[in-house]
Amino acid sequence: MEGALVARDRVGIQDFVLLDSHTSENAFLDNLRKRYQENLIYTYIGTLLVSVNPYKELGIYTVKQMEQYKGVNFFELPPHIYAIADNAYRVMCTEYNNHFILISGESGAGKTEASKKILQYFAMTCPTTEQLQVVRDRLLLSNPVLEAFGNAKTLRNDNSSRFGKYMDIQFDFKGAPVGGHILSYLIEKSRVVYQNPGERNFHIFYQLLEGGEEDLLHDLGLERNPQKYMYLIQGHCAKVSSINDRSDWRTVHKAFTVIDFKARDLENLFGVIASVLHLGNIQFEEDSNGHAIITTGSQIKWISKLLGVHLSILQEALTHRKIEARFEEVLSPLDVDLAFYARDAVAKAIYGRTFTWLVNKINSSLANKDLTRKTVIGLLDIYGFEVFETNSFEQFCINYCNEKLQQLLIEMTLKAEQEEYELEGIEWEPIPYFNNKIICDLVEEKHKGIISILDEECLRPGEATDLSFLEKLEEKVGDHAHFVTRKLADQKTRKSIDWVDFRLLHYAGEVTYCTVGFLEKNNDLLYRNLKEVLCRSKNGILRECFHLSELDNRRRPETVATQFKNSLASLIDILMSKEPSYIRCIKPNDDKAADKFDDSLIRHQVKYLGLMEHLRVRRAGFAYRRKYEHFLQRYKSLCPDTWPYWQGTAAKGVEKLIKHIGYKPEEYKMGKTKIFIRFPRTLFATEDAFEFRKNRLVSRIQAKYKGCLGKREFQKMREAAIKLESCWRGVLARKLAKKRMWAAQTIRKGFIHRKQPLNRNNKDFVRLVQYTYLMKLRDHIPKNVLDKSWLKPPEIMQETSEFLRKICTRNLVRKYCRGITAQKKAQMEEKVIASGIFCGKKAGYAQSLNEPFLETRVKVRYVTPVVKYDRNGFKPRERLLVLTRVAAYVVEMAKIKQRIEYATLRGNIPAVLGALPDSVSCFQGDAILQCEHFFETVTKLCILAHKQNVSVVQGSLQFQISSGKEGTMVFTTGQDAQVYKAKNGQLTVVSPLQ
Repeated sequence: MEGALVARDRVGIQDFVLLDSHTSENAFLDNLRKRYQENLIYTYIGTLLVSVNPYKELGIYTVKQMEQYKGVNFFELPPHIYAIADNAYRVMCTEYNNHFILISGESGAGKTEASKKILQYFAMTCPTTEQLQVVRDRLLLSNPVLEAFGNAKTLRNDNSSRFGKYMDIQFDFKGAPVGGHILSYLIEKSRVVYQNPGERNFHIFYQLLEGGEEDLLHDLGLERNPQKYMYLIQGHCAKVSSINDRSDWRTVHKAFTVIDFKARDLENLFGVIASVLHLGNIQFEEDSNGHAIITTGSQIKWISKLLGVHLSILQEALTHRKIEARFEEVLSPLDVDLAFYARDAVAKAIYGRTFTWLVNKINSSLANKDLTRKTVIGLLDIYGFEVFETNSFEQFCINYCNEKLQQLLIEMTLKAEQEEYELEGIEWEPIPYFNNKIICDLVEEKHKGIISILDEECLRPGEATDLSFLEKLEEKVGDHAHFVTRKLADQKTRKSIDWVDFRLLHYAGEVTYCTVGFLEKNNDLLYRNLKEVLCRSKNGILRECFHLSELDNRRRPETVATQFKNSLASLIDILMSKEPSYIRCIKPNDDKAADKFDDSLIRHQVKYLGLMEHLRVRRAGFAYRRKYEHFLQRYKSLCPDTWPYWQGTAAKGVEKLIKHIGYKPEEYKMGKTKIFIRFPRTLFATEDAFEFRKNRLVSRIQAKYKGCLGKREFQKMREAAIKLESCWRGVLARKLAKKRMWAAQTIRKGFIHRKQPLNRNNKDFVRLVQYTYLMKLRDHIPKNVLDKSWLKPPEIMQETSEFLRKICTRNLVRKYCRGITAQKKAQMEEKVIASGIFCGKKAGYAQSLNEPFLETRVKVRYVTPVVKYDRNGFKPRERLLVLTRVAAYVVEMAKIKQRIEYATLRGNIPAVLGALPDSVSCFQGDAILQCEHFFETVTKLCILAHKQNVSVVQGSLQFQISSGKEGTMVFTTGQDAQVYKAKNGQLTVVSPLQ
């Protein structure tokens, strides 16, 4: 659960207890809306589950999901109905005690579906055998049967449960489901005879007409068209697009087989259902005396046949009432209104008791005959708080039931909280809450409560009416703070209450009840003579439901309200003996539309379900609690002392951890086995820090893991490569061996027959010899015409070799001839002429043949203008410096003034920019030269003279004027470049400033 706190701003918080604004209804709705918009329909309030009906398939009820929640800690995974079921099952198995799961909510909120999901979870995850499989199937298929007979379409829900159901699932010591037992409460019998517009009767009537076989309908005297039956058309919606009656009939029929209904049972059951439909079509009219008589004969005959009663007796019972005098019984004719009342009373009575029989029949099929002790998990699928425009006797009973269950919820929650605090050694702080016992007492208190007053009014002699009942209420409970009538209300409130209404201030809000029909519905009387007819019925079901002993009992039967109060008290006793779990179902909108969140409707349900009150009780102490082991296991990475392994006890580890995190003393308490955190923000901060730390750890783990995967992949690829290489080398070796074997055999065979003419035996050998010789010859072809070498050919290639040699020679000659230039041709022509002149006439001619004649013998490599300074007086003179291959020349006007041999050259190069003298030593003295391209000239000179060790001097330089006479050259800088003879006789060279 803690992991989901990271995304709390987007998807809300999984547990309302962790809301900072836990007293704000708006914050509650906002969190619920966020989760609903993300298709997260489940949210916790502690261990209570809030479920919002999505009105669409979400794919969260798969077998995989069931396996995921099986055996997992309650808060470890996101909220889910499977978590509630699994937690109840695990605690039951480990502690060997009984549990119950209370599912409540208004019609259409998804209570029935929730109970189905829990049953499916137990069926799929509990251990089972072939014998237990039968019990499991019966548990699952009891739902379709009970829904067919106890559910109906209402304005708010197409499959609304019109009765309360408590089912005990029995488990053996191994945790396997071995049986079950069902209790039903307050079936809405009035629906059999009347439905509000837009509503239907119970599903079974429509399923029978739509899906029943033709023979069955014929035997029951029914037609397929539901419009033919008065009890089915009052809501004007016999056909509903969202309900497939034919498919549901097949499911129910299959369930009857699995639950072990005998053919005779089904015949009697369908006979009762058909009788109810026929009863609805019986019409009465007045005779001349104002007495009621039956106008339709066919319907009464079918009822007589199906119920197995005498026709005349049944007719008399429907039109007369037996009144007991002191010593005799008198039949009193009924008027039309009373006859219709009697007809409807019979229909309600036989349907109500048949439903009870059906529940008992299912119980007998689920009963476990083994008398060893069993543990149970109870499922209570009960109607939620109901508030309509007009609230009648049924809503009064339903809301009274919810008051009792709310009282139980608060008491058990407080008790559980207090027990946990005491168990953990934490001081209990009293929690203020609204105790609705005062409302429960107003309804059920003996002699003073509303139910007692209602019973008293029903039983008293004289003419009792709904108004007299209201007056009695004003008289006896008028001063109660939670009771208001129009007469007792103030001026402002009086406008919203009618004269026949009273208002109760329930824990969930105000509800106004209309007293019209209260006495009639509470009495639920069936005339004695009608009861006698039913007791003597030949229909097996009615015979079991209506006992003759009832006729001997002269005491007035208990009223409906008293029966309900007693059964509710019994239910509360059952629940008090078990460990509780709660599911509160919410309907998001009245349109049954997916993704539509109606704030006002949901706010209304949050209020009537008491969710804010429950949240306030849960948050009065500490918002979060967790066992030390779980807390340390999750957050130990936040403290260096506890990460990665903690050696001490979990409690000491948590203490060390929260000290490192920096919890303040008022933010937490340390219990014996748990840590209690008071504020959600403390947990949020811890979770955010853990998320940051987790990302870093995950990055490191991912890096390591990727490295491991890479290494593993590399090793795998390396092994594969080695294997492939090995296999490929084997393939190559085998190919080579095969090739060599073939070659050896070919050569051997060819060598033996080599001197024979070309034939099949020596053909390959000869070709190999030819190929080998030609490939070798390719690398030994002569490169010029003077090269007379040639690779010696094998005997069989002599002729071919000679032919190739001639071609090669011709090719070389042609190539040589084409490569002769015009200059070379002229030289060769000169050689021819020279040969004519000197050949045989002049000694040494033969030695000159190899040396070609040149155009000129003077080879100038470099020429540059220079300035030469005389040795006497340093007069400048313009000259050319000519560098040849063998010497340097100083030339004036094509006249060589001086030859300088490279071998005698020595030089000093002064580092003065612009003045570039070169000193050359010989017996005449040093030559002083100045040139513009100093570096180029010196470089050329060094290259031609093959001298690289030229020294560069600065400041001054001594040079030879003549043999035995020296001069000095001084280098300096100035504004302008100049060379002149100084007064002291020295040659001064001035370079410009840089």
